[in-house]
Amino acid sequence: MDRQTRIALLVDHFKHPRHRGVIEHPDVSMPGGNPGCGDVVTMHVRAAEDEDRIAEVSFEGEGCTISQAAASILAQRANRKHYTFDEVAAMSYEEMIDLLGSDIVGSRPRCATLALGTLKAAVKRIEMDRKLRAAGHTDEEIAQMRAAIARQAAGELVFGEEAVAKVREEDSTAAHPDRDLL
Repeated sequence: MDRQTRIALLVDHFKHPRHRGVIEHPDVSMPGGNPGCGDVVTMHVRAAEDEDRIAEVSFEGEGCTISQAAASILAQRANRKHYTFDEVAAMSYEEMIDLLGSDIVGSRPRCATLALGTLKAAVKRIEMDRKLRAAGHTDEEIAQMRAAIARQAAGELVFGEEAVAKVREEDSTAAHPDRDLL
């Protein structure tokens, strides 16, 4: 795919996002944020009943063209391919950057990989919750454990319940190079 086609794809996904909104009965709604520029994405994931596989994904978010288009593209692919949890875990951030175009993403890889990092965190949470329930833990016990261990980071990206607040707190001082460029 040439540069102009990739730019057109990103703009189309930004202006007409696919799978934006909250799905019915998500197993997890995982927020993620990029404090460096103020991007926020929440990935809503419902897993297949008896399989370690994604049944449905949607997203909500606000931020730059790259972060929001990447979330739309990722949600579209996940809904089409119904990735296994292992496939999500194996996805590399470099693949996401290559898909969007490293020449377009340039110096903003965190914007391009926020949705993928958030999806990975969501899948890990589903796996953890399933294992804990199988071990006999209640939802309340799981929530307490999650609060203690759910913080994950990839570079300066943040995931989990405090992600949106942290991004908004730091966004007041951050300047984003192209928030309204594309």
